[in-house]
Amino acid sequence: YSTDFEVHRNWLAITHNLPLSQWYYEATSEWTLDYPPFFAWFEYALSHVAKYFDPKMLVIENLNYTSRATVLFQRFSVIFTDILFIYAVRECCRCVNGKRAAKDILEKPTFILAVLLLWNFGLLIVDHIHFQYNGFLFGLMLLSVARLCQKRYLEGALLFAVLLHFKHIYVYVAPAYGIYLLRSYCFTANNADGSLKWRSFSFLHVTLLGLIVCLVSALSLGPFIVLGQLPQVISRLFPFKRGLCHAYWAPNFWALYNAMDKALTIFGLKCNFLDPTKIPKASMTGGLVQEFQHTVLPSVTPLATLICTFISILPSVFCLWFKPQGPRGFLQCLVLCALSSFMFGWHVHEKAILLAILPLSLLSVQRAKDAGIYLILTTTGHFSLFPLLFTPPEIPIKILLMLLFTVYSFSSLKSLFRRERPLLNWLETIYLVQLVPLEILCEIIFPLTPWKGHFPFIPLLLTSVYCALGITYAWLKLYVSVLTERISVRQKAE
Repeated sequence: YSTDFEVHRNWLAITHNLPLSQWYYEATSEWTLDYPPFFAWFEYALSHVAKYFDPKMLVIENLNYTSRATVLFQRFSVIFTDILFIYAVRECCRCVNGKRAAKDILEKPTFILAVLLLWNFGLLIVDHIHFQYNGFLFGLMLLSVARLCQKRYLEGALLFAVLLHFKHIYVYVAPAYGIYLLRSYCFTANNADGSLKWRSFSFLHVTLLGLIVCLVSALSLGPFIVLGQLPQVISRLFPFKRGLCHAYWAPNFWALYNAMDKALTIFGLKCNFLDPTKIPKASMTGGLVQEFQHTVLPSVTPLATLICTFISILPSVFCLWFKPQGPRGFLQCLVLCALSSFMFGWHVHEKAILLAILPLSLLSVQRAKDAGIYLILTTTGHFSLFPLLFTPPEIPIKILLMLLFTVYSFSSLKSLFRRERPLLNWLETIYLVQLVPLEILCEIIFPLTPWKGHFPFIPLLLTSVYCALGITYAWLKLYVSVLTERISVRQKAE
């Protein structure tokens, strides 16, 4: 079983047995509570059902306890909470323009979108094989997106505020929500050219949004502020000492940066440019969560990643402010914020790529250009999750599920846009096809070589770096597409 079974078992035990004042201090297990308070209360509620399955799972000292009843409860709880995700998908499908001509229901954009979301390969393996509650959380996010698309702004704002206090990773996309709500809800009218009509600014609407944020934050963090424990909660939520990269490098810019530093280090040692005794001992290819120093390139600090992330999201935020383009512009900005944060964030988990893939699904069924970007991002992003499932029985399962989802994605979107240009060019196709020999090398050939014992991190490194190239390309291509679209709209207006 994945370590996340023990993570959530421990959180069930902590919230069930200890008073609120000890939740963010308890450290019997290495898997301490590091999610916001709403998720802690969510675990607390689940614990009162868990005790009927196996009370022993709620004993804090029972580290790595995995009875059949415990695993059954955890699996069942994920399935049950996915009801919210299913409802959110239904609401999102109602927001999609379904006027495109289709011979039958299987070719309708709404049906294709429903399958792309409900049968998403990444979400399926992360939640139902690896084990987490992402479906429930993504359900909140997609439902908030649907409410904003339906111009039910206060509901959308409330849902997103609640979501932030369930899992703080969604702060990645907060700029898109903030700018869109300010632009579309707080300014009630535009000029004929689409620019802001400053006199239409509504202080009432700003006040309502502020009240929602303050009330949700007070409900979540209030008890810990009263107890004087807010600094402790913050330190748990943002553990900067965990290092730049996760144990398995997320396929982002820092994976390429690390690989370049490693290559330069090897070259420097071979050519006697570097002193072997001065090479940092903390290895970034050791598969451990830790701080380390780069050897040749400048070491990266949390502040540097914050600055890079901020700069990378600015163009998308400016586009949303000056040329909002309605819900479509909001979705584009949301995806770009998610991708930019994934590319440059500190200690990014590989699973965070789903934060961009799922909302991009809504755009993929509306325009051929977005569909092409979606196919590149989703295929590469999903493949990058393969190392999460590494036991022999899981290998054929993940390959089969990936093939089924990928074949459906390509065939359905190709059928939907069959009258338009090809979704991928020949270079993009070659890149994606090369994922097959990469998988054969990592899963079949490399384990048979003597290098496995000496360099166990090589398959992870190859997967991360190769996928980082594809994700970086998709990010850049989406940015160029959005900027080109805004320039075209501006030229037509003039």
